[in-house]
Formats: sequence, structure tokens, C-alpha cells
Amino acid sequence: MILTVCLNPCTDVTIEVDALNVGKLNHVKNKTLSFTGKALNVAIGVARLHGQSQATGFMYNENGSLFEQALDREGVPSAFIWNRGRVRENYKFIDNKSMLTEVNDVGEPIAENKQKELIDLVETLSRTSDVVVISGSLPRGIESEYYTHLFNVIPEGKLKVADCDGPRLLAALQSGIDLVKPNKEELQITLGREMKSREELLKGCYALLDKGAKVVLLSLGKRGAIITDGMKNYYCRSINVAVNSTVGAGDGMLAAASMQLEKGADLPEILRAGVAAGTATVTTFGTISFTKEKYDEIYSNLIIEELK
Repeated sequence: MILTVCLNPCTDVTIEVDALNVGKLNHVKNKTLSFTGKALNVAIGVARLHGQSQATGFMYNENGSLFEQALDREGVPSAFIWNRGRVRENYKFIDNKSMLTEVNDVGEPIAENKQKELIDLVETLSRTSDVVVISGSLPRGIESEYYTHLFNVIPEGKLKVADCDGPRLLAALQSGIDLVKPNKEELQITLGREMKSREELLKGCYALLDKGAKVVLLSLGKRGAIITDGMKNYYCRSINVAVNSTVGAGDGMLAAASMQLEKGADLPEILRAGVAAGTATVTTFGTISFTKEKYDEIYSNLIIEELK
């Protein structure tokens, strides 16, 4: 069982336009509404791959039932800590060149007693889980150290996975993390330096290992991904597909990687599965996951290269 913890859910409004003209009239070609959040996407991705997942985190009274319904349709059970107010709305504009422009809402603050309730719930639910994935941003008023508190209550022997950046990732690493999945930009933000070459990126991954990660899965977008545990390094190039949207690609990657981690797979297998799911996700427009058929098709065509 993979438990995913969503701290800052959102309603994603994905809008497709021919071109995004700032300060001018724009006409909508296509529009989708997704009830999402990074960790919720991971839970759905696991279910799409026929794995078992459960979702928890913060939710809001006004429109939170729509999120429960979306998870139910995917066969994902959920148990949330409910709060006053409404889930934030994020807007994603995609033009005819697949360029993504995002406008993210800040969301409602969370009371201190509700923060404590979620910590207690994660401690309880993680006892019957094999992997716990905590990912995404934090609501207003919650400090980065909250990541440390959540990971610290997970029982010994459970696998811990984090997908965040900056102070949140550094806070998570204080409790020791089995796998982290930054992309290039997130790695640079976390370490406060620019990285251009593959060698520089690997050194950045090693820095996260030194800070408490056991494995780093570094997403390189359409170029694929790198995985390392400090002793072995592997690279997987993505295959060419029609890119309809990059929304949720990292979450798809993390879903597949977490499933392989749960199975005790080796680094090349974790990497191959992650790249396959991330690539499959970009072939869909405005949705938060992928199909098992597309995943299998891409997976069979990927090649792993060991980096020296």
C-alpha cells in the first residue's frame, strides 16, 4: 500500500489557446477541470498502474467532496482532515507550442489544531502502508519544518518519499528519506546554484544524498531522468511522443517509481518505470495521469545507460 499525503490540494483549470497574448483578447480552444494536488496525482497514478494507494492530507468543506468523488472514480480510498473554506484554484494556459503558463492561488490557512490532527492521522495510516509519499507546497501559515514533523511520525521500516523543493525538501531530508524526486529547477532552487552539465547535476544529486536522501531521481523533462544512490548512476532518455501537456508528468513519474521502490526493485527498474509514466502523462491534455496501455508501450522502448 502506498499512502500519499497532499498538503495543499487545488482545482486545476487547464485552458488551451492558440497563443497566449498578454493584454489582448484570447479565445479558449479547450478547457478541463481537475481536482488535484501533487500527492493526489501520485495516488491516482498508482491506481492506474493497478497498484494499491490511499490518499490523505488537508481538504476544505466548500468543494472538497468533488475531490473525494474524483478519487472514488479512480478506486482510491481517502481520509482527509477537513477545514473551513474552499480549495484554491490554479490556472494553466497551454498554447499551440505546448508552452505552459501557470497562475497559482495561495489557498486558505490551516489552524494549528488541524495541523496536529493530520500529523496524528499520518502516523496511524502509515502503520498499514509500505510507502509514504509526501509532496507539494504548503498552505499559508505552515512552515517548512512541518515536513520534518510529518516524516518523523512514520514508523521505522516504512519507505519515505518526498517531492518538494527549497526549504521544504531540506526539512524533509532531516528525517532521512528513501527517495526524492526533484527536477532540474527544483534541484537548483534547493541548493542555491545553477547547474548546466550532467556532471554538475550529478554533484547536485550527491549533495542531496549527503543531506539525508538514499536515492535521488532527477527529472530532466523531455530529456528523461537520472537516478543515483551515490555508488551507481543511471540515465534514461525519454522517447519522442506528441506532447499535449506537461501537467502532472512529475507526479506520474513518482507514482511508478514509488511502486518499484515498494517492490524492492533496483535503480534501473525504478528509473525506467518513472520515465515511462512521466512520458505517458504528457501525451494527454489537461488530465492528471495516464493510461496503463500507454505506459506499457513506452516502457518497452526505453533503454537504460549506466553513467560512470
